Amino acid sequence: MASNYKLERAAREERGRVRSYQARRAVHEHQKKRRVRDNLIAGGGLLVVLTLIVITQVFYFDGGPGTPAPTSAATATPTATPTATPVAGANSGEVPPSTLAESRTWTGSLTLNDVTLGIELDGALAPQGVSSTVSLVQSGFYNDVTCHRLTSGGFFVLQCGDPAGDGSGGPDYSYGPIENAPADDVYPAGTIAMARQGGDAFSQGSQFFVVYDDTTIPSDAAGGYTVLGHVTSGLDELKAQITDAGTTDGSGDGTPKVPTAITGITVQ
Repeated sequence: MASNYKLERAAREERGRVRSYQARRAVHEHQKKRRVRDNLIAGGGLLVVLTLIVITQVFYFDGGPGTPAPTSAATATPTATPTATPVAGANSGEVPPSTLAESRTWTGSLTLNDVTLGIELDGALAPQGVSSTVSLVQSGFYNDVTCHRLTSGGFFVLQCGDPAGDGSGGPDYSYGPIENAPADDVYPAGTIAMARQGGDAFSQGSQFFVVYDDTTIPSDAAGGYTVLGHVTSGLDELKAQITDAGTTDGSGDGTPKVPTAITGITVQ
C-alpha cells in the first residue's frame, strides 16, 4: 500500500510539474506574440509619422519652401499671399508692365545680413516676374525686409521678400502667369524663384526664394514656380553664415535661427 501511495504521489507531482511547465510555456508564447504585435504596431505608427512628415513638407511648401501658414503668400513649395485674392487666371492691382524687363539679363547683388550674393535675372525667359522684381527693387520695397522662412530635409530654400515678416505680405498687386519653370521640377542650387499660393499661378507678388542646395519641388495644379534667375556668387557663404544654422526650433521648416534681412539689393 505504501509503495502504491508513493507511486500515485509521484505521478501527481509529475502531472503538476507538466501542467506548471505548460502554463509557463503558454505565458511565454503569449508574451512573445504580444511583443511581435506591439513591434508591428510601433513600426506601423513610425511609418505613418514619417509619411506625414514628408507629405507635410511637400504640401506645406505650398508656395515653395517653408513658411508659417500664410494668409496670402508663402509656403512649403515657395508660396506667397497677395493682399487681395485675385480671380483665378487674372492679375490683381497695378502690376508693372512686363516690358520693364527689356528682354535682357539684369545683373546685380542681393545682400542678406553681411552676405552679398551676385545675381542674374533673366528678363527674356521671365519678363513679367523680372519686370515686377526690378520695379520693386527700384522703388526700395525690399529694403530691410526679412527672410522669414527656411526649409531643409529635402527642400533647401530660404524665402524672403514679405514686408509683414510672416508669409502673409506683399505689394498691392499680384500677378501671373508662371514663367520659366523647370520641366523636371528640379531647382538647382542658386536658383532664384517666385513664391506663390498653391494651385494659383496669379498669386505672385514680392516673395521669392533662394535655393541653397539642389531641390525638387513638385508642380501642382498651377504648374511649377517662376524662375527669375540665379545666384552667381556667394552661395557658400550664405550656407555657412545663415542656412547651415537651421531654424529657430530645429525643425525642417520655420524661421531661420540666424535672423536674416535684405540689407541691400541692386539690379542694372
